[in-house]
Amino acid sequence: MNWKLLAIPVSIVPFILIAFTFNIKLEELFAVGLIPFMSAALAIVGKLLMQGLKFNYLVNKFLGHIEVPWKTVSVRIGSEFVTSTTPSFVGGELVRIIWLKKKGIPTGKATWVTIIEIVTEVLAAGVFALASAFFAFFNGAYVIGIAIIAISLPVTAIWSGLFFLSYRKTFQIPSWIEKTAIKASKERASIYIDKTNQWMREVCEMSRQSLHNKKAKEAFVVSMIFSIFTWVFYGISFMVIANGAGYFIGFFDSLLAAMASNALGNIPVTIGGSGLTEFGIWAYLGNLNSLTFEPTKDSIQWNIVIAWRIATYHVSLVISWILLMKIVYPRSKKAEIS
Repeated sequence: MNWKLLAIPVSIVPFILIAFTFNIKLEELFAVGLIPFMSAALAIVGKLLMQGLKFNYLVNKFLGHIEVPWKTVSVRIGSEFVTSTTPSFVGGELVRIIWLKKKGIPTGKATWVTIIEIVTEVLAAGVFALASAFFAFFNGAYVIGIAIIAISLPVTAIWSGLFFLSYRKTFQIPSWIEKTAIKASKERASIYIDKTNQWMREVCEMSRQSLHNKKAKEAFVVSMIFSIFTWVFYGISFMVIANGAGYFIGFFDSLLAAMASNALGNIPVTIGGSGLTEFGIWAYLGNLNSLTFEPTKDSIQWNIVIAWRIATYHVSLVISWILLMKIVYPRSKKAEIS
């Protein structure tokens, strides 16, 4: 896991490039102020807490009590370090699945609970992102509106589609892939294919057992509510730091801008969306009435964008890294030794 620490210095590179390009001085960054910075950091702690509470709720709802709540919450927050240090924000779900498996939960059930958690978060994010795209269209920013839709709509549709289809269909590895893999490496490929097919059968079976009953529907709704609050805290994080630094923005506009930047950050180009997220919120807020992305007199200043990104991304990295090492990694290490 130590190699992932490289994500921290790598994620700072876009800041350096932005600072040189737009001649941002260090004193301008500090001019944002400690109180707005800390307020944004507290908002992002609220976001992490919402994600942790949702994971704990779903685990208890479908798998029963397997660990004290604070540890389950901590595992979810800790896994966010992996999510935030990979392109397109993936990988954290594997941490959660492995942790649940080590608690004696079958892989299929652990995966299904993790999937419902991801789907509700992606669905809520997709709705907010599409709202930001329509608002951009309404204001004449067609380029950024199209970009948001092109990124967020497929992601939302794929996750949601696969989740709900698993209720009716048992997914398996396509036969042509299976035949090709077996030809390349007969025994090993056959073992992995059997394990993967078994895992997918378990996930689909869990869907059929759960999605039709009242408990699952209730859990889905509650999980969506948690997800909405997760992204509300994300929107608040930008509002408090921007307003504190003298760029006055309402909650609704801040939420849409933050979700637009989050959608652009999903492009699998940089670690944790570094550079893309910053450009996304700057372009969305500063250039809604322009197709050229050239700054206007009312454009958001880059020092505010960078300070917000540090408060939300790097503070989150530090918190999640500590919990990942303290709660998840020691247990994994002990298991390996035994």
